[in-house]
Amino acid sequence: MSTAEPTRTTALSFRSAVDSDVPALVALVESAYRGDVSRGGWTTEADHLDGQRTDERGVREVIAAPGSVLLVVERDGEIVACCHLEHRGDHAYFGMFAVRPALQGAGLGKEIMAEAERRVRELWDAKEMRMTVINVREELIAYYERRGYRRTGELTPFPYGNERFGIPRRADLAFELLVKQL
Repeated sequence: MSTAEPTRTTALSFRSAVDSDVPALVALVESAYRGDVSRGGWTTEADHLDGQRTDERGVREVIAAPGSVLLVVERDGEIVACCHLEHRGDHAYFGMFAVRPALQGAGLGKEIMAEAERRVRELWDAKEMRMTVINVREELIAYYERRGYRRTGELTPFPYGNERFGIPRRADLAFELLVKQL
């Protein structure tokens, strides 16, 4: 057994983020997507983007926004994952999904997504969940397709020049809309 991240069998707990969670959530999101530490999991964007994935201001805005829930996932009192849920009229948006890199590939993502989908149905009577994924992330898109999401082919340009979203390492990035009926 690795000493870096012991296997745990206790259940996950879910709660809404509070302001005091912000530094830990920024660190979690950054660790799952950017820099060398993100290479410990499979969700890394380090080959496509440098710079930050989020910052404290962005996370605080998500927590404070009306119709928005930043779901904190804990195991044994430690934050192990998070995701953002936002009510957008007839559907909900799923984003800022991050699982601690050493725990990726162990089934947590599937469990967290199921809870997120249950919550948006219960909270907002949402009939559809939407998300955007960087179009070149084929492995990640395939993961979401296995969870019932479908590619729409609808692309939104990547915000080149806005370092708040990262520094692109390639010129062909866009966000693709994925949708799931709930």
